[in-house]
Amino acid sequence: MLTKNRIDRRTFDSLGHADHGWLNARHHFSFASYYDPDRMGWGSIRVWNDDEIAANSGFPPHPHRDMEIITYVRTGAITHQDSLGNTGRTVAGDVQVMSAGTGVRHSEYNLESETTTLFQIWIEPKRLGGSPSWGAKPFPKDDRSGKFVTLASGFAEDEGALPIRADARLLAATVKAGETTSYELGGGRHGYLVPATGVIEIDGARINARDGVALLGGQTITITAIEDAEIVLVDSE
Repeated sequence: MLTKNRIDRRTFDSLGHADHGWLNARHHFSFASYYDPDRMGWGSIRVWNDDEIAANSGFPPHPHRDMEIITYVRTGAITHQDSLGNTGRTVAGDVQVMSAGTGVRHSEYNLESETTTLFQIWIEPKRLGGSPSWGAKPFPKDDRSGKFVTLASGFAEDEGALPIRADARLLAATVKAGETTSYELGGGRHGYLVPATGVIEIDGARINARDGVALLGGQTITITAIEDAEIVLVDSE
């Protein structure tokens, strides 16, 4: 439901759902067998999947092209391998980015003894083609205490962030119960926000863990933590 400040809350229970045994997935936007004409994407954000991957399982090698694919690991770890020869293990709180470009094959496995949970986010690139690439980076949570920190970005001014080929940025913040933080979403922009953990309030609406919030640009988003919260936000064109 759209609030007075143009904020659309999407409860976790309303998301698309697919349980494959080894993979229990929720889809914020239409994906695979889940189709909702009102949730085809948001700005240049095409996919936001909330995945639970069972221990010692994962996605076998498969292809992608012309998409910026960001993985934000919430618990556990994911191990990446691709046709470019890249390999890497990304742990909770850290981020990996794959620019699929002209085409790449990759696998993503949970080689841990526990379930891994993550957000996988696809953003449409500003230009098609280009050589594929992959990168990962640790981001200590202390650096995000009480404020949003840019983790991946297509803007040159965001030094230290993992590069993506889209007019977008991925940000994260940790906010303690009772504290408030804000984010200015520029005119013409689209924001999508999900609390990975905790409960927050925006514009008088209670947002529970793993709910989604679609945000229209041209406003300052004020977020109050009802419980300690870890928040992930994409700001896209």
